[in-house]
Amino acid sequence: MQFLEFARICEHLEGISGRLDMIEQVSAVLPGLEDEELPIFVRFIMGRVFPDWSPKKLGVGPNLLYDAVAYVVGTKRSAVREAINATGDAGLAIEDLLATKEQTSFFVQEMDLLEVYWDFERVAAAEGARSQREKLLVVRKLFANARPLEGRYLARLMLEELRIGMGEGSVRDAVARAFDIDVRLVEHAHQAMNDLGEVALLARRDPAALSRVTIEPFRPVKMMLAQAGTIAGQIEDHGEVAVEYKYDGSRFQFHKVGNICRIYSRRLEEVTGSLPDIVMHLGEATDHDVILDGEVVAVQDGRPMPFQYVIRRFRRKHQVNAMMEKIEVVPRVFDILYLDGETLMDRPLAERRRILEEVLDAHIAPQFLVTDVAGAEAIYTEALNLGHEGVMVKVPSSPYTPGVRGRLWVKVKPGVETLDLAVIGAEWGEGRRAKMFGSFLLAVQDQGRLLPVGKVATGITDEVLADLYALLKDSVIARSGKEVTLEPKVVFEVGYSEIQASPNYASGYALRFPRFVQVREDKSVDEVETLDALAERYGEQKNGQGSL
Repeated sequence: MQFLEFARICEHLEGISGRLDMIEQVSAVLPGLEDEELPIFVRFIMGRVFPDWSPKKLGVGPNLLYDAVAYVVGTKRSAVREAINATGDAGLAIEDLLATKEQTSFFVQEMDLLEVYWDFERVAAAEGARSQREKLLVVRKLFANARPLEGRYLARLMLEELRIGMGEGSVRDAVARAFDIDVRLVEHAHQAMNDLGEVALLARRDPAALSRVTIEPFRPVKMMLAQAGTIAGQIEDHGEVAVEYKYDGSRFQFHKVGNICRIYSRRLEEVTGSLPDIVMHLGEATDHDVILDGEVVAVQDGRPMPFQYVIRRFRRKHQVNAMMEKIEVVPRVFDILYLDGETLMDRPLAERRRILEEVLDAHIAPQFLVTDVAGAEAIYTEALNLGHEGVMVKVPSSPYTPGVRGRLWVKVKPGVETLDLAVIGAEWGEGRRAKMFGSFLLAVQDQGRLLPVGKVATGITDEVLADLYALLKDSVIARSGKEVTLEPKVVFEVGYSEIQASPNYASGYALRFPRFVQVREDKSVDEVETLDALAERYGEQKNGQGSL
């Protein structure tokens, strides 16, 4: 497939509003692709270059992108930035700039999908002192050969925001339809392989194999997620429930085969080098080959410390021993996904718990089986007294569903309701904050699109604002007056008093009295609240639900 054809498909999808129509269009394309092209097309159409589990990262920021385009077009970076400011969309602005350049260019080398991917691999592989220079040369080459429409989607792929609305669910359904396979088989294989591109290839070559796919050590899967809920609601719906402490730590996945151990963060990044003490603790606690799910908790004098202390350890790449002396962390393991070559995800939680207790000698998080609200609330009170965030209330019969946020696991904690939201824009502050961002535009996700749900400006000290500016200043894509558009890379946890229906934001909702809580450095934009979940919260709020 020529990359121009891919760009035309994207343009067509961008003009379609109906999800079913989009699925039909993509499903019609998939069977005609070569085996080598199929996984690349599937990832690209979701706005991704590499599988979620892959350690490869493109690492192309807005400034490098602008420099490359400026060189190809024969202008200055400032002119590229001004063009993007005028449209608010890097892809459309670069398309216009390349159209001007095309009038004076006679020779372009046709690009196909595979060649673009191989160039992306070269960009990701660039390391060391000259890495930015090497990346720049490859990106220049891509834009030098790009026709204007190709440039629109090259730019968006590099910024990982394709803006066509093909999320994982839609692509999953398109794969099932293209190869006439039960969508549940596609979902099962995707949860284990964590790569819809590879799943699509398997669906074509050997559909029966989809049901036999298993997770593999050192290829992390997404972590099962929880929704906000209530103790009473879970017991009413399910009878007996498993109650666990909700830790103010950071999720991890521990993989062990023989003497080889690795740890992955919630974002599926390997953090083994940052947490040698956790590796030692868990490596010594079992003789089996395992994949474990748990939480790293910072402690001092036996009491848990806030999340911010844990994330310092996760980020640490140098002087790890010195940081170990400053911040003690311990593992709390609550699930097992793999044991000695066998996948356990489809087994019920109660069985996985029994196996976990048999194969792990220490560091298992406590769990309590209860059938009455009073008993569960007593555990909730105990959790708070011990310094934890609250409790998790889980259904004992639940399978482990990677990446799924459902009501089989719910979290219960006191205080203001919070949401994890993507930061997609900001506005310059005033007065002493004039050289920093003073407020931030937040969004939920909906099938590959990020839809605004409000702005947050309260709850942020001057010191934190300075930190946020340092974190976000290199992610600015466009400027318009006091407002900037940001590359969506950062997740905020935000408190609110109420969700309101609102025509002012594309999501259809707005947050009343939003308040900044913290940056969730352990979460990716893929994990932010979905529009459907927000609508569900809104509905529950209207119906008066919300007690323990």
